[in-house]
Amino acid sequence: MASQDISIKVNIGDRIYPLKIQAKEEEYVRKAAKLLNEKMGFFNSNFSVKDKIDGLAMAALEFAVDALNKSNENTQYKEQSIDYSPIESQIAEIENILKP
Repeated sequence: MASQDISIKVNIGDRIYPLKIQAKEEEYVRKAAKLLNEKMGFFNSNFSVKDKIDGLAMAALEFAVDALNKSNENTQYKEQSIDYSPIESQIAEIENILKP
């Protein structure tokens, strides 16, 4: 079944952005916009920023760092090799014992 594209509008930093996305992504796009606005608000109200774009930049930077950290964690997890050879050799021994 082909994915269905929909048009939505999201508000980021008091600006409206029209987007065309897959219907199944709508919830995540709206949640992401909400998180971005919340993080922008945090930076704008708690730090010395000159305008909203500074809060947006800091929020984007924080999200990018988080994404890179998660990506690195996933890479490290995938690179861990588990040696199953002792288990496989034990299974082979048991199979040999059980053979008639």
